[in-house]
Amino acid sequence: MTTSPAPRFDEWLDQIAERSAALRSAARGAPSDARIPACPDWTVPDLLAHVGAGQRFWAAAVTAGPVPRPPSDDQVPGRLPTGDLLEWSAGSTAALLDALRSAGADGRCWTWWADSGGSSTAGSVARHQVREVAVHVRDAQDAAGAPEPLPPALAVDAVDDFLHVGFGSMDGWPHSPARVALVADEGRAWTLILDETGASAVRSSAGEGRPEADATVSAPAGDLLLALYRRAPWDEGTLRLTGDAALVRQLVVWQPLD
Repeated sequence: MTTSPAPRFDEWLDQIAERSAALRSAARGAPSDARIPACPDWTVPDLLAHVGAGQRFWAAAVTAGPVPRPPSDDQVPGRLPTGDLLEWSAGSTAALLDALRSAGADGRCWTWWADSGGSSTAGSVARHQVREVAVHVRDAQDAAGAPEPLPPALAVDAVDDFLHVGFGSMDGWPHSPARVALVADEGRAWTLILDETGASAVRSSAGEGRPEADATVSAPAGDLLLALYRRAPWDEGTLRLTGDAALVRQLVVWQPLD
C-alpha cells in the first residue's frame, strides 16, 4: 500500500471538530423524524448516535495504544447516548479529540487496516475520522434539505485516504485486470490499478502523465468522495465518465464501505 502524504495532524483535528459541529448544526435544522436518503432506515438521531458511537470507539482504541484487538463494547465509555443527544454528540467529539491529542500523531494503536499495510497510528485514525464525519455531515444536510459542497481541500485528502486505505484493504479484483482513473477538478488525480492482488492507487497531478486507464471519472473531489461512498451516482450529475462504463459499474459493486 502506498503511504499517505506527510501528516497534517493538527489540521485533521481541526477538521474533525469543525465537521462534527457542522453535523450537529445540520441535525438541528432537520425534523427529528427525517430519514437519511443514503441510509433510509436511519433518522437524524440515528445518524448522530452512529457518528458519536464511532468517535467514542476510536477514542477508546487510540487510548488503548498498540493492542492486538479492538476495544469491546464495555471498554468504550459512554458508547450509548444518554441525556440530550446533541450534548452527548459534542462529548463524543471531545473524547475523540482528547484521545488523539494525548496520543500524538505517531502514537500507535489498533486499526482495522493494519493487516493491509496501512499505518496504525493516531494520525491515521484522525485522517480516517475526518472523511467519516464529512460524509455524514452531508447525510444530515440532505435530510434537512440543505446539502452543501464538501470543503475542497478536505475532500481531496479524503479521496486519497479512501483509495489507499479502503481499496487497499480489499481482496483480489474478481474481474480482468483493469485501471480506473479518478481526476479531481482541484488538480489531483489517482489511477486505481485492479488485479488479482486487489487494488492499489497511484497518485499524480491532474495535468501530468499518469498510467493509462480503461475508464476515467472526473469531478470535483467532493463529488468523487460522495460517489465512492455511494451517495451519488457515477454516471450523472457533475461526474464525467469516459471509457469503459461497464468497468466502472463493476467497481461500484466491488468497492469497500469502510
